[in-house]
Order: sequence, then C-alpha cells, then structure tokens
Amino acid sequence: MIDLSYAEDQIRYVTNFRDLVCTPFQGEVNAICWTRKLTGDFSEIVNKVELSGNITAVEQEELRALPLSEQGEYAREILLNDLKALEAHGASPTLNVINHYDRDDTHSFFPTDVYSFHVDRSPLPVDTFLCTYYGQPSEILPNSQGIQKVLIPEIRKKLKKLYRGPADGFESFLREHFFDLHYQATPTARPISLGLGHLWKLAIDHPESRVPPCLHRAPKEFGQKRLLIIC
Repeated sequence: MIDLSYAEDQIRYVTNFRDLVCTPFQGEVNAICWTRKLTGDFSEIVNKVELSGNITAVEQEELRALPLSEQGEYAREILLNDLKALEAHGASPTLNVINHYDRDDTHSFFPTDVYSFHVDRSPLPVDTFLCTYYGQPSEILPNSQGIQKVLIPEIRKKLKKLYRGPADGFESFLREHFFDLHYQATPTARPISLGLGHLWKLAIDHPESRVPPCLHRAPKEFGQKRLLIIC
C-alpha cells in the first residue's frame, strides 16, 4: 500500500480489477488505485521493442512475437491480461514505449505539454486509466494543492495580450488552446507518484462528472525509457 495519508480524501485503493472499474468517484475521491506488486522483467520488453520515434505504440501481435526469457514472458502475460481486461471494459488501451514526449515551447510562460500538471477533458463520460510498468511513473496532485493557471493574475494578463480579441471571446480562446486545463502547483505542494505496476483510474472533466478532475502529469524521463498502458 502506498502511504499517502495526506491524500487519503482523494485516493481510494482496491485489490482487483472489478473493484477498480466498478467503484465510483464520489465526494473528494477522484483517483482509484488497484495496488499490485508485479513480477517479470519489463525492461526486457522495452529493450526488444523496435522503436519508431519518441513514442512507440506496441501492438499485441508484436508483443506476442518478441523472443523473451522466462521473466520477460511473465511481464508479457501481465501486459496482455491488462490490455484484455481494459478492452473488455470498453476502453481502448495503448501500450507505449516512450523516449520522451514533445515539449511545447510555443509560449515560454505557459507550456501546454503533458509535463505540466493538467486535467483530461472529454465530451463523453469516460475515465483515464494508466499504469507505468518500467521507468519513471506519472504523478498526480491533490486538487487543493493546484491553482488553475488561467486564474493567476500575471499569467492571465499575458494570455490576454496573446489573445488580442474581443473580451467576450477570451474564455473560448482559453478552452480552444487548452490553457484552462493546466495547473500550477502551490509552493508547499506534494505531488504523488503513481508508482510502478499499480493500475489507476483517474477522473476527467466531462459533462456528467460529479467530482473534480484529477490533476496529473508525465515525469521527465532523464534518459530512461518508459513502458506504460494508457487509455
């Protein structure tokens, strides 16, 4: 179990996949974690996948065809089982080997890449599922420890200069360019590592959501590849 008592109001822990998908978000809870200690050599899979660019999507056929050791086979079986379970739930998971994500340097004062704390948005009532099997894991941030960047006066002032349009179109501009999805951690914030092997369900911003969306970000890789499932 991950010891995060300061975030106990936000995270609920479960012990199986059924409870992960069936447990609803409610109250302050916007992150649900199926805690697991996995066996197998996931690094072997990372090292044997043929990479294509910064992010390589690994198809199940390719995964099955990899020549692996016994420990690698254990890891492969876990990945295939997780993909199968998520697909049966109606999700569309992808298995990725990540060198790094593209950085957004369009506006130096406001990067909108996934290394920034942000929320996901959908017009449909869906959730985000993710699990890091190898490499640096993702992080989430308690909502009380994040400030929506577009509400920070100095940032908002710069965004208005960037916009240069009629006042009644400014909020639409923020949404169209995804500025409103990003958050700044408070000075005393304590980001929460999602750890390795744990399968998470995170709340997103959608019309039927009854809880705040979960703030999360991708980690800097520091030269190490990552292996994760996300949908």
